[in-house]
Amino acid sequence: MSARATAALCLQRVIYEGESLTEVLQDPSVANLNPQDQALLRNMCFGTLRWHERLSAILKQLVKKALKPADKDVECLLRIGLYQLIYQRTPDHAAVNETVKATKKLKKDWAGKLVNGVLRNFLRSPAELLVKADSRVPARYAFPDWLLTRIQQAWPDDWEAILNASNTHAPMILRVNQRQHTASAYQALLQAADIAADLIPAVDSALMLQTPVGVEQLPGFFTGAVSVQDAAAQLAAGLLDCQPGMRVLDACAAPGGKTSHLLEMTDGLHLIAIDESESRLKRVTENFTRLHLQATLVAADAGDTATWWDGQAFDRILLDAPCSATGVIRRHPDIKVLRRASDIAELQQEQAQLLRNLWHTLRPGGKLLYATCSILPEENSHQVEAFLAEHPDATLEPMSVAWGRAQAAGRQILPGEHAMDGFYYALLSKAVQESTQ
Repeated sequence: MSARATAALCLQRVIYEGESLTEVLQDPSVANLNPQDQALLRNMCFGTLRWHERLSAILKQLVKKALKPADKDVECLLRIGLYQLIYQRTPDHAAVNETVKATKKLKKDWAGKLVNGVLRNFLRSPAELLVKADSRVPARYAFPDWLLTRIQQAWPDDWEAILNASNTHAPMILRVNQRQHTASAYQALLQAADIAADLIPAVDSALMLQTPVGVEQLPGFFTGAVSVQDAAAQLAAGLLDCQPGMRVLDACAAPGGKTSHLLEMTDGLHLIAIDESESRLKRVTENFTRLHLQATLVAADAGDTATWWDGQAFDRILLDAPCSATGVIRRHPDIKVLRRASDIAELQQEQAQLLRNLWHTLRPGGKLLYATCSILPEENSHQVEAFLAEHPDATLEPMSVAWGRAQAAGRQILPGEHAMDGFYYALLSKAVQESTQ
């Protein structure tokens, strides 16, 4: 199977079967490709999903009659062809010819003529087709209408910058294990390996590579010297301010980046990491093995405390809550395709329930850090304000930091600010003398 044909099948699973791109890319059909073809496939999948709305608007002009459900793989192949013609430096003739060839790999020889005709029709008047597509704002910014509207309402002065940042390629950010090296010392190791990296002033442990590389090229990666983690996510461990001997809960922990960072920063933590997914917890175990860390892992619904909590209160809780992930679209462009407007209210309910239920497991005087990778206020500051109104024993802790934007409750980072993903944090402390209300 060629990279283009395999990419078309991957896209079909994401767009029409609702699977995440991360899961789809784990398929053996991808792993069996050679490294060069895997890189090409990833580029085509990420790019096609990043510009999905715009490509759809162009395709609608070129294909008047929708293809049958059984032929959505061909439609996805057309999206790939258009993506290459518009956004990549692939020569026009090569993009057309290789896309046509891929129809045979899909065992749909009849589609070759269709693909050839559609792509060549685009090449006859690309400017006109693009102008017509871009007459609709969702297509111009490649965002679904409902999400674009929500972002405009939430961030009326910043929505264009948010969308543009979300449509860029995310940089590769490293978290330096400061038990082994400072960020500056590891930067020197990278330089010696001809890998250029910049410090991120807002985060002591973070480095941004000027050009992404494979992790096998990173000095000491396999001995735990460094991990790949966005700078915004690296803020959590410092905000939680754990001390040796504390009992700490990381709810919704997988894949374990923040869990690992907590353990790297503080000796002697009694840390319990919970996640609903046993398969995702395996990734936490893999991270722990590489980094030589240990914690108690529990496969459970963190909000259903009756199934896992032993009654011993926690000194610190990290609640990295399930969310819309609207702050990390540049890393996961399939979010724009998979997320639905109706999801937000369901996520709000889940977030509120997790906050309420986990609060009871926090000792008086303890702290809970609420975090999301969302940029929607209803999941962030509105959620925390509602919680504070219902819990008189909860106090919002101030954050004296140089990053993000102060909200009515907590701080918000928008995509691309400080070289970070979109992220939200609010730190809550529990009264020493609990209220009897």
